[in-house]
Amino acid sequence: MQGGGQSRTKHGSGDGFSGRFTTPGRRRGRRAVVLGAAALCTAALTFSACSGDKPLLTTPDGKTISTSTTRIAEVNVVSPDRDYATTCLAPTAATDPRADVGRIVVTDPALLDDLCALGLGPKVTAVTSAPGSVPAYLGPQLSSVPAIGTTPDASAARTAAPDIVLTTPATAGSAQAFGGIKTVDVGTDDTWQKRFQAVADALGRSSEGTRLLTEFTDEATKTGKRMDAPHNQVSLVRFTKDSEVIAGTGTFAGQILQTIGVARPATQRGADSVTVTDKNFTDADGDLIYVSFEGDGGLAHGKEVLLSDRWLDMGAPTWKRVLSVDDEIWYGGSGLAAAWLVLNDVKGSLNSNS
Repeated sequence: MQGGGQSRTKHGSGDGFSGRFTTPGRRRGRRAVVLGAAALCTAALTFSACSGDKPLLTTPDGKTISTSTTRIAEVNVVSPDRDYATTCLAPTAATDPRADVGRIVVTDPALLDDLCALGLGPKVTAVTSAPGSVPAYLGPQLSSVPAIGTTPDASAARTAAPDIVLTTPATAGSAQAFGGIKTVDVGTDDTWQKRFQAVADALGRSSEGTRLLTEFTDEATKTGKRMDAPHNQVSLVRFTKDSEVIAGTGTFAGQILQTIGVARPATQRGADSVTVTDKNFTDADGDLIYVSFEGDGGLAHGKEVLLSDRWLDMGAPTWKRVLSVDDEIWYGGSGLAAAWLVLNDVKGSLNSNS
């Protein structure tokens, strides 16, 4: 918890913590050394581990291969060497092979997670969204799928040549380019589990969809019992470019932790996320804090906060119980494939230190 009886000077203002807190004596000196080292590390190896002088890796055509980030501002990164090629599950078979589809187009990138979990990535011929919209965590099987824009032209539609178009209410307009092709709306305003089952149903894999969801729930429950999850109060904090947000139980990550049986601090048991202010700053504390960063701006702001005295005075940082997770997977993801990645992250880190 935050220490008392020490004078602090705040630099910066606004909602959330946007400046550093300084304390007298050895603590201030130690922070200066840490900040100086972090600055040198960042300048020398942006988005890479500050350890060793490893040469840059390149592909045969000379492009640089980025190395894994293992620590961010004194915090260990969970699953830094994750292999996205293993994200998608094994292919599932249709109940009636004679009626199985061979080519699939989706109008919403979120549906790609469902197809990844069903092992049907190779059947996807296009997604009607902007280039770069396919989540990186889905790996090479789906990152190579053509993103042909929200209003694809006739040529792109002919090249995609789908047997079925899967759509959602918000993206249904993009399906018009495939006039005459079977279109199924699998969107739901309820849960990612129901959407996944709707996709499985649409592709003749109802029983497989049910089986896969049951397998995940069973494994999550077993993991929670094995790791004594109910006795770990886990905090979830996301850094944006100018604020910190305590993620509620209604977020994707919050739902997965709930399925595992992980406890949340008393101040974090609501469904909605809460923006951190000076008054509720210590609500971000817990037995363990999982932090994540929304884009480059979130990373820059998060580093500043993670190295601040006020943050380091809280319980979890003092006990070296702060870990960094992938924001795109824990919050941007919303399907069974991402759920398995979050579960595996928790398996490998719930009892770890930074």
